[in-house]
Amino acid sequence: MGTNYDVVIVGGGVVGSSIAYFLSANPDFDGRIAVIERDPYYTASSSSLSTSAIRQQFGTAPNIAMSKFSIDFLRQVKTRLAIGDELADIGLHEPGYLVLATPERADAQRAKHRVQRSMGVDAELIEQVDMAQRFPWLNTDDLSLGSLGLGGEGWFDGPGLMQAFRRKARTQGVDYLAATVTGLTMASSQKVGEVLLDNGDRLAAGTVINAAGPWSAGIARMAGAELPVVPSKRCVFVFETPARIENCPFVFDTSGVWLRPEGQLFLCGIPPVRENEPDDFGLDVDYDLFDELIWPALAHRVPGFEQLRMLRAWAGLYEYNTFDHSGIIGRHPEVSNFILATGFSGHGMMHAAATGSGVSDLIAYGEYRSIDLSAFHYERIASNQPIEEHVY
Repeated sequence: MGTNYDVVIVGGGVVGSSIAYFLSANPDFDGRIAVIERDPYYTASSSSLSTSAIRQQFGTAPNIAMSKFSIDFLRQVKTRLAIGDELADIGLHEPGYLVLATPERADAQRAKHRVQRSMGVDAELIEQVDMAQRFPWLNTDDLSLGSLGLGGEGWFDGPGLMQAFRRKARTQGVDYLAATVTGLTMASSQKVGEVLLDNGDRLAAGTVINAAGPWSAGIARMAGAELPVVPSKRCVFVFETPARIENCPFVFDTSGVWLRPEGQLFLCGIPPVRENEPDDFGLDVDYDLFDELIWPALAHRVPGFEQLRMLRAWAGLYEYNTFDHSGIIGRHPEVSNFILATGFSGHGMMHAAATGSGVSDLIAYGEYRSIDLSAFHYERIASNQPIEEHVY
């Protein structure tokens, strides 16, 4: 069966649903929109398995701008994504991020801080002696300083945000189709013609948006394009401890371990030392990571965590951009109606609102108006101009 749509969005997670919301809410766009989601119950969706945090403490201006736009939107979610009298509550908390640095990393952290301050980020550098007083539960012996966000940083209900975008988009006329994209037909060498689905449907599309997350490289190949995006598994562990930590922010340790409170419990994780293969989309938890790397690092940094009990864990997939760990957003230079919104490398949830608004502008006006996302263009890959981002 053939159906015509002005815009077909491949991927109904938080990024795809944000685009669907902003575009369908745009008074200057009146076209038909379809979102194709292969996992309609979102059981393996990266958005459903996200730890759902937001920070301003990036090292590059484009990513900081994305975070500033997105936190402003998250603070307005209750009314912006309300349906009738039903408010959208995502439980936003803003206790800040604490990024720790050893003496070897101190200069790099100070350089990032200068960029952040130039962008209006509310963060302060805390020297070692002051950090021990501010956070007496931390072992600061091997630290030089910490960078603490004072506003616009924290965590929220990410799956709730995704569903709020989705519900609002549907009330605004967006069609959500439960299917898997099996191919793209080309109307010419520079234009996608149809989106082919596993149920036999063929969707004629004026514009196709690739927001397929970890699966986006495969979608791009259907249009004859290559993307440096691979699935990368991240494991999240939940633990309890008798230690009582007051006013705990989101902590990035020098070991790579991160932690944050969740009620009376804590969440933690670490970038994997054993990357999965590019075609491996498995979600099995690597429990050895906790025993061999995470627990020793936690006990070193927070002595009170020497006593803890891991309760449960889950794994989710990052859409990891191997080129520079930042999003790839905008029209493909060789396929005129093929737009990319992928490769966020763990930042998709926090930058979904900025991405949705910017891509909506690009479709409705042919240019960015609400936020300039031009730095994230695909062409930077071929010209080797990375937006390099590392937390530590």
